Amino acid sequence: MNAPMTIPELHRAFLDCTGTSTDTRSILKGSMFFALKGPNFNANSFAGEALDKGAKYAVVDDPAVAVDDRYLLVPDVLRALQELATHHRRTFSIPVIGITGTNGKTTTKELVHAVLSADRPTLATTGNLNNHIGVPLTLLRLKPEHRIAIIEMGANHVGDIAELVAIAEPTHGLITNIGRAHLEGFGSYEGVVKAKTELYDFLRSHLGVLFVNADDPLLMEKSAGLRRVTYGSTGNPDVPGYLQPLSHDPFLSCSFDHHDDAWMVDTRLIGAYNLPNVLAAACIGMHFKVGPERIVDAIDGYEPSNNRSQFSDTGRNQLVLDAYNANPSSMQVALENFAAMQTDRPKLAILGGMKELGADSRAEHTGVVDTVKRLGVDTVFVGPEFMELTDMGFTTYPDAKAALEAFRQKPLTGYLILVKGSRGTKLETLVEAL
Repeated sequence: MNAPMTIPELHRAFLDCTGTSTDTRSILKGSMFFALKGPNFNANSFAGEALDKGAKYAVVDDPAVAVDDRYLLVPDVLRALQELATHHRRTFSIPVIGITGTNGKTTTKELVHAVLSADRPTLATTGNLNNHIGVPLTLLRLKPEHRIAIIEMGANHVGDIAELVAIAEPTHGLITNIGRAHLEGFGSYEGVVKAKTELYDFLRSHLGVLFVNADDPLLMEKSAGLRRVTYGSTGNPDVPGYLQPLSHDPFLSCSFDHHDDAWMVDTRLIGAYNLPNVLAAACIGMHFKVGPERIVDAIDGYEPSNNRSQFSDTGRNQLVLDAYNANPSSMQVALENFAAMQTDRPKLAILGGMKELGADSRAEHTGVVDTVKRLGVDTVFVGPEFMELTDMGFTTYPDAKAALEAFRQKPLTGYLILVKGSRGTKLETLVEAL
């Protein structure tokens, strides 16, 4: 029986590979396959298939599977993946920026990537690979040509961010904001605060640099005394920025100051709530000596995707599609922005249920209904979370399938429509009927 490999031995083997694979359905030829385990699967059983499909090595933790030297035996595959990623990351003396937050972390990560990659080779998290598996997989994509890395970090429980920063060892960090999300996993809003600020805790103990929204009193309080660069619209931040008149409505127009000059940015982002995301990207760009012209061009050229605040004209209606995720704080700002948008069209909000709120679910969904009533926005609600609220006085459907059938039978034409909900509600399936 082969003895378990050490992490340095595993790393030497990794450097001879083309990359990593964790799914036999998408094996990268010459890659290192990690036989991860889950509640309903054990990929040790598929290690041979991965090799047959072109993987160079298969990392396994079942000695019975390791029948030749293509199988690399370790005590625990997930732990080996994480420790290998940290070992690999330590071979690079480059800035590593950790980004987390309740809302806007993926958009901010994409904006920061656009800005920094306009100036130097930059690695960034792809999609939302921001958990205990995605973060190490991202770190293992680091190549000698990279000059900086941006690592998105997500959390559902206290301790999640602490685990991820221990793997990634960031030198710089950004929390976009802290809102009421995943309350079922965090237990309370206080749990959310504790979890997100684990990034600050790490950088405090490692003398790292924070980028902080000066308009956010909580973040300013939690980052007090740390090395930080601030951005915002109030007070005296290091990088001031401001909303501009909505001459390009529905898209966000703003400016940021650099050496007493104001630089105008015309984005493809919907909503004033994206101003801090834009300013964060400008702030980080300036900190790393990216010229303001490149910053402006990069932000202007960024187009949101994956159902995140996407604006489109279907020919029948104009849509603000924000169906990737939703929580009470993001729902609030999306509705307020939607109510303020200037248009000659009638407005309709289609709102889906918010997931993972635990015992707070009913109260938080009632709060959304109250916000809709206060703003006077015509609204259709979708999902069991809203169905259980009685006497709302609004049209409500149990799921997206029922809503889709209703919109097919009675099509909407000429509207400006906000589509906002958690992924689990599947509101993106309504687009074909809108």
